[in-house]
Amino acid sequence: MLLHNLRRTTAVLALAGIALALVPGSAQADRGPVGQAKPTTSITFRPGQGDVLVAAAKLENLAAGESRRLHGRLEAVSSTTTVVAMNATIRCFADEARTQQIGVVSTSSRNHEGSDAPYAVTGHLPLLVDKLFTAPSAGTFHCGLFGRTDSTSNSDYNLAVVTGGKSYLEYSLQDQPGAGWWDSLPCDSQGTAATCTYIGTSTKTDTFTFYDDGSTVQKWAYAPGTTAVQALANVTVTTCYQGTASCKGVPAADQLPRTANSYTAATFRMDVIQLKTDNSHACKTTSTTPVTNKIRDDAHHYTANLSLASVPVDPACGNLFLLRVYIKHVSGSPLKIDGHQNSTSLANGIMMNL
Repeated sequence: MLLHNLRRTTAVLALAGIALALVPGSAQADRGPVGQAKPTTSITFRPGQGDVLVAAAKLENLAAGESRRLHGRLEAVSSTTTVVAMNATIRCFADEARTQQIGVVSTSSRNHEGSDAPYAVTGHLPLLVDKLFTAPSAGTFHCGLFGRTDSTSNSDYNLAVVTGGKSYLEYSLQDQPGAGWWDSLPCDSQGTAATCTYIGTSTKTDTFTFYDDGSTVQKWAYAPGTTAVQALANVTVTTCYQGTASCKGVPAADQLPRTANSYTAATFRMDVIQLKTDNSHACKTTSTTPVTNKIRDDAHHYTANLSLASVPVDPACGNLFLLRVYIKHVSGSPLKIDGHQNSTSLANGIMMNL
């Protein structure tokens, strides 16, 4: 795999009310420095508005094939106590007017359960989202973090973006040469596609996303001389309670009633597997600590954010890695693994050379 020359990317303020900063010690551990754009003034988004820009950066003078990792955090509070939809999305464009979208859209989704919801900070719901952008040609590109909300029962509310460093868009300031991107199989919002994966049904209790879910297994080669790699994955799932319109592929007999406190429990783990020298079998596996989460039916959607900041490369193994996410249903109604919807990815992974 050819390596591109490392070059610094200049990020320029895209609109008033967004501050830019250099983040020398990003938790994402990109290769090289990381910049950050964050809102400094009040931003709200309402149902029917579509995607509302929260933070933006201008990536200048990229060579064709150069890659940047983008990481967004959107924290919002609601003006209502009712349950409403909330999305955090990263998009990239060829023009500053944001009319010529480039590449896949990356989204994390969860219902905001209201201004009194018992989150870590009452009423404050944070969503994390990642995207790997690779320049299709030499030029300057514009990427943004967007918020969106909708509701079928309430149109008189808004979600307000929490500022003070709680919402931001981070982006690599130099090339991430050889970085790899994983995307999930198509699965439409209603869950009718044959490629949708369900767990917790009478026939299936667990799955490996990107591995045994019908995907073509992707093998990623680390760059020569690399001693460590970084891996991360974001996988959105949806609870399949009785009456939901999101899980058409689940037998009604497997679905449980939705109540004020009903939830589905599931365990998540990400595996990074370095293959043997013949690239046929596992040589070394590094995994995140398994975590079991309770996904409330009111939340309906949940995005598991999994990461390994630095995985040592074993010189006794081969030069290829696999990335997969293990998800096991523990209790409650079945889960749908949300996949690729049109141009939007709801389950994805990134690996980078460090």
